[in-house]
Amino acid sequence: MTYRHIKPKKIYEEVAEALLSMIKSGDLKPGDKLDSVQQLAENFQVGRSAIREALSALRAMGLVEMKQGEGTYVRQFDAELISLPVTAAVLMKKEDIIHLLEVRKVLEVGTVVAAATKRTLDDLQKMKEALEAMKAAAGNEELGERADFEFHMAIAAASKNPLLVNLMNNVSEMMIETMRETRRLWLYSKQTTSERLYQEHMQIYEAIVEQNPSKAQELMLTHLVAVEQVLMKYIEL
Repeated sequence: MTYRHIKPKKIYEEVAEALLSMIKSGDLKPGDKLDSVQQLAENFQVGRSAIREALSALRAMGLVEMKQGEGTYVRQFDAELISLPVTAAVLMKKEDIIHLLEVRKVLEVGTVVAAATKRTLDDLQKMKEALEAMKAAAGNEELGERADFEFHMAIAAASKNPLLVNLMNNVSEMMIETMRETRRLWLYSKQTTSERLYQEHMQIYEAIVEQNPSKAQELMLTHLVAVEQVLMKYIEL
């Protein structure tokens, strides 16, 4: 039996994770000013160099900004910076998520039309593997989430349009982050079950197999609208 080596975390990584957790929980909100490096060092009982490294890491993730002579602030979500690492999605408000859902509908409804027209046997195999993983992951939120993402990305790849693939990758990764905290309610609410989600994906797959773009388009839109309606019920204003 082989075991994965456990890499000890550096002090600055632990500080960065603690601050990230505070941002995710809402204890630190967009626009809030962080304590000074000295104060943070005292609060966390670590050296100032560890604080500086942690803040640099959070800045690289797009979560904080450092203003010369003023201090460090939690960033506001900026839709124009959609290419930022997916962790930046924790800054999104309900309105931002609605915008992302709209973009996702525009992209995926169009993408599935191209996929139904251009798909190859290899594309279909990748979709089928994602569907099998989705079915096998029933009850495992993390695996189901990844299989769901892989299915939608397999459709994007089948479009044979690299620009669509890149756009889908950005939007879908951010969607995964925003949905992570609500997925349990989304999957196990009365409105939506994992079996229903699987069936909706299977119907889309079958339309692509049949090379029926209009049917695939209708099914994708219906699926995304249903997801949006359920998801919106669990996102706080």
